[in-house]
Amino acid sequence: MRIIVYEHMSSGGCAGQPISNSVLAEGFGMLRTVISDLKRAGHEITVLLDYRISKFNPPTNADYTVPIFYPQEAKNFLANISKINDGALIVAPETRQTLQTLVELIEKTGKVSLNCESSAISKVANKAILYQRLKKNHVPIPETLSLSVGDDLAEVRRAIKTKLSYPLIFKPVDGVSCGGLSIVNEEAQVEKAIARIKEESAEEHFIVQEFIEGETASVSLLCTKRLTVPISLNQQTIKVDAPEGASSYEGGTVPFDHPLRQNAFAVAKKVVGCFKGLRGYVGVDLVLAREKVLVVDVNPRLTTSYVGLSRVSNFNVAEALVNVIEKGEFPDKPETTGYISFTKLRIPKPTINTFQKTVQISGVVSPPFPLSDDLKACALIVGHGDSMEKAALKLEEAKKRVLNIIS
Repeated sequence: MRIIVYEHMSSGGCAGQPISNSVLAEGFGMLRTVISDLKRAGHEITVLLDYRISKFNPPTNADYTVPIFYPQEAKNFLANISKINDGALIVAPETRQTLQTLVELIEKTGKVSLNCESSAISKVANKAILYQRLKKNHVPIPETLSLSVGDDLAEVRRAIKTKLSYPLIFKPVDGVSCGGLSIVNEEAQVEKAIARIKEESAEEHFIVQEFIEGETASVSLLCTKRLTVPISLNQQTIKVDAPEGASSYEGGTVPFDHPLRQNAFAVAKKVVGCFKGLRGYVGVDLVLAREKVLVVDVNPRLTTSYVGLSRVSNFNVAEALVNVIEKGEFPDKPETTGYISFTKLRIPKPTINTFQKTVQISGVVSPPFPLSDDLKACALIVGHGDSMEKAALKLEEAKKRVLNIIS
């Protein structure tokens, strides 16, 4: 197939705006990995790249690259080049209906969409609606309140006090990658937490949830209308900060050995069954508490865990994604071999010369782009081993190599 791959942060979705180096590290890591997998499966790939990234000639391995210079240019190009391609894979945030809008654009062209159906994306993208559906279907979730940013602060505090107790998690209904998320330990922090949400989201409502002690994890699944197959349980490293700080997704390990693995698979499958139109690759975010599994989010798209999953699977995950959507065929006996640990590495903005040297390091999935409007840069680094401990050691070695070059 001739496939367009679009990853929002890398592909010009932020043209005319500052690029978050942290989110770019995740996005370009996914973009580079999935293009490599699709190429190995024999597909011809066209990629859109923000000109601020394309000018560094990064190693995407795509057959064709379209540089994007202006706002809305990426969307227009997607519509036009879809006419000469067979299909498209969109990786974009659910925030402000971005993912849904771009997938709808591909669906209207009549070409193959390698995403969940846009109608399903709309149902899981809004966390308030998501939690209502999950609760109705008896899927375990943290105790949750949906409130409005326009409500009087005193009313918000009263509503929280009647149903929940601190510490609590505040987050936008459409947030991704911890954007706008904060932990609130006392009532005095509520106002700042709401202000943080307003900075990240234009939605009227926001979510307040009980804080659950446990391991943060996700399940990666391949899905059709009739069958859902869990592929891996993934450990997540999440930094949850107070409203004054910045919460962030930092990385993880694939796969994740945990006693609740099978329970997590069962819960994730049940989640997918609650929404018609979830297909292809889906990620379900969880908290693994002492004896239970609770769902905190559903990602109707590729997730950063794909960077690790691609490297430890006994099959080509991108090829399987195409086959699942096009033919309804799943890989035989999907398994993982070894472990991949990955993390973001924040460093001072490198020179062009040092940037080019980091690109050559095998453990660097996303290099630290020296963007002109930022004094810092962020790389995505991986380490591979036959145990979680050895993968972590390899990760540290890769980090040291990058830091040695930068210094």
